[in-house]
Amino acid sequence: METPSSLDDGPPNPSFDLRGRTLKFPRSASSKEAPRSDLPAVSLPPRLSFATAASLPLHHSQPSTPRLSSKLDPDAASSTCRCVSSVLKKDGQILCIASANGLVYTGSQSNAVGVWKMPEFTECGQLKTRASMVVALQVSNDRVYAAYADCKIRVWRRTWEGAVKHVRIATVPAAGSFLRGYITGHDKTSKHLAPISSLAINTADDILYSASLDKTVKVWRITDFKCIETILAHPDPVNAIAVADDGVLYTASDDATVRVWRRNFCSGSRPHSLTVTLPTKHSPVKALALTSDGGVLYAGCTDGYVHYWLKGWFSGQLQYGGALPGHTHAVLCLAGAGPYVVTGSADSMSRVWVREAGGFHSCIAVLKGHRGPVRCVTAFSDRLASDDAGEEGCTVCTGSLDGVLKVWRVRNAATQTHDSAPNARDYFELT
Repeated sequence: METPSSLDDGPPNPSFDLRGRTLKFPRSASSKEAPRSDLPAVSLPPRLSFATAASLPLHHSQPSTPRLSSKLDPDAASSTCRCVSSVLKKDGQILCIASANGLVYTGSQSNAVGVWKMPEFTECGQLKTRASMVVALQVSNDRVYAAYADCKIRVWRRTWEGAVKHVRIATVPAAGSFLRGYITGHDKTSKHLAPISSLAINTADDILYSASLDKTVKVWRITDFKCIETILAHPDPVNAIAVADDGVLYTASDDATVRVWRRNFCSGSRPHSLTVTLPTKHSPVKALALTSDGGVLYAGCTDGYVHYWLKGWFSGQLQYGGALPGHTHAVLCLAGAGPYVVTGSADSMSRVWVREAGGFHSCIAVLKGHRGPVRCVTAFSDRLASDDAGEEGCTVCTGSLDGVLKVWRVRNAATQTHDSAPNARDYFELT
């Protein structure tokens, strides 16, 4: 097992905590609601950052930015997309988004989770609780998991009896579990001590993972929603997690690393063990995404780059593949759909990349229109996105801190000239 190197060996990371900052974002135009001019000031969640890696001291042997093998052409790329819907919500900042079975779920500063029907993108319901600020969402099979600012997770079951309905079935952890854990001296039943940042589900083992700014990842058994393990994942806040179909867990942190964990059922009370640590050039990692087959891992960082690793088919080891350039501010969210990868950034833009043979990527669209940082994205494959027969593409939903939800149709024209992402050797020295 490879153990992570001490953070004392590298340069210190600045704090990305924005508590106490009050920022105003001008609102984008809405196609379904009238713009409001009396909006109150809004405050960013602590996880978000507008800092870039340009302010970070780097080791003298490492380049400050990747050397690019080609030049991006945003104007040409933006011609392949169009915004088909724009909705100004009255719930404040859009903080998270998830999708499944033709439905899109959105979380914001209010106490409601919005439910939207695709492809027309009409709101068809809300999931309400007494808690406010939905900070993370995850959908699996017939269940919806929503994490709130009170460090708890609410669970709904979806039914299709004539119309789409949601029935709330659990609160995780249950009332009283924190007190029981304190009395017994065990922390496995207690809730997180800081806001939850991300959720992930291992469907094969019926496990729910929750990552938190308290530097831990908790493992919940879905059958009874009991906490069966607390992973001390990183020395800094954990910002994002992802789970592959084979059960491998990936965690990303402000300590500028992505860690890979494997589950061993014979290891007693600590079944998850660290197998490898992937560095990201001293740039805190804010978002993770996996391809559907688990063959490519993406990590969005505060330096504006998306680093990716390719999984060897024979060895199963992760090999650094390169960095996707283009954003000028922190990459806050990632989403994948088939060969497409969508990024959202604090520069108020999203980019759509298509993965080509050999692991290279081409930027086919730049989505412009938000007036605040793009905080969350989700994407659908060509089934919902093909406007013309025989043309491939995807549908992208973006949520921003300007309070606006947008839906984009992106086409992958065969005549489009693609720009390849830099080779891994232009960024890291590989041996």
